[in-house]
Amino acid sequence: MLINPLTKNVTDQNIATDLERYLGNGGYVGWRKAHTIDPDKIIDLVKDGGLRGRGGAGFNTGLKWSFVPRGADAPEQKFIVCNADEMEPGTFKDRLLMERDPHLLLEGMAIAAYAIGASIGYIFIRGEYHLAAERLEYAIEEAKAQGLLGTDICASGFSLEIFVHRSAGNYICGEETALLNALEGRRAIPRAKPPFPQVSGLWGKPTVVNNVETFCNIPHLVEFGVDWYRGLGRGEDAGSKLFGVSGHVKNPGTWELPMGTPIREIIEQHAGGMHDGLRLRGLLPGGGSTDFLGPEHLDLPMDYDVIGKAGSRMGTGTIIVLDNKTCPVGLVLNLSQFFARESCGWCTPCRDGLPWVVKILQRIEAGEGRSEDLDLLHEQCKRIGPGNTFCALAPGAAEPLQSALVRFEQDFFNHINQHRCPYR
Repeated sequence: MLINPLTKNVTDQNIATDLERYLGNGGYVGWRKAHTIDPDKIIDLVKDGGLRGRGGAGFNTGLKWSFVPRGADAPEQKFIVCNADEMEPGTFKDRLLMERDPHLLLEGMAIAAYAIGASIGYIFIRGEYHLAAERLEYAIEEAKAQGLLGTDICASGFSLEIFVHRSAGNYICGEETALLNALEGRRAIPRAKPPFPQVSGLWGKPTVVNNVETFCNIPHLVEFGVDWYRGLGRGEDAGSKLFGVSGHVKNPGTWELPMGTPIREIIEQHAGGMHDGLRLRGLLPGGGSTDFLGPEHLDLPMDYDVIGKAGSRMGTGTIIVLDNKTCPVGLVLNLSQFFARESCGWCTPCRDGLPWVVKILQRIEAGEGRSEDLDLLHEQCKRIGPGNTFCALAPGAAEPLQSALVRFEQDFFNHINQHRCPYR
């Protein structure tokens, strides 16, 4: 049984899988099979398979597709868009897929486009991902030359053109409506919802936006079916997942593992454990915009709901570890500086609140903090939290801070009382 559908074509060498090798290893079988299935049944298959979005939100992918208008009264023009603007701190999984197996992404997008009736697709890719963009553009030309993309694909009557769009670079473009604004050539700011993109998205037409890894799950789900896909996971969540670890571990990287793999196994077995002389104090389980968990959570499975109940989010599934010789105040300051710089400036709590957080944290880290600064930080976490901003950028930025203020409270006190950073 295939257990590594996302990485089965990824070799140790840093080379891309070309079309010949991809076809020889079972590539585009799911795409050819999709043509024999009613589009609505493909949507139901993806929904029943339990594939949840791998970009961070974890929403059921098939359910998301089902919101696209269908039937005689639906708009003729629809779009499929891949969010490849991978800018979440500590996240580097989508880059692996695009650089090493670009046809897998194209096949997944093609099936999704067929399911919702889209005839044009865009890969909105992070501007710094030059190699990934080049390999995707080459793969598109290969697929078109073989009749797998373009007009009247496989004599099915279905046509699809896919284009690579290189982002100008902004973290806010990870939010799907800001991405669509940028793709239209406008300022990258989040849109008010509703209407949702599935009804009124790119240029006002029905649009589905999914993450790279999400699309890459589709071909094998269609080929092998729901029972196979659900059987890949160890817990409630279905499928396999690219998990990553960064920080002071012996073997930082990314690996395809079953959903529900325990945190301990990912860090100690695959990432090699902490460097000698260091111990783990905390971890961000899903990239830089998630709440800290502690050593007591190491045996939790990496499932969306389990991590949520523990007080954090699985997010992108890329773990950032904090060791006992790294300053948690400095770590949170570093993340806050990133989020403040990347704010689109559209709403006041994010535009003005995040720089204020940075200023306070800089003061504490420099040994000039005051006890009331901690009250100010707690208050700011509430003001930039969920429900107070247009999108999730500021609430996400608040997560590592609000959890650090509780989990590493003594470290903040030590900075203030000793008038210096104790880790220097």
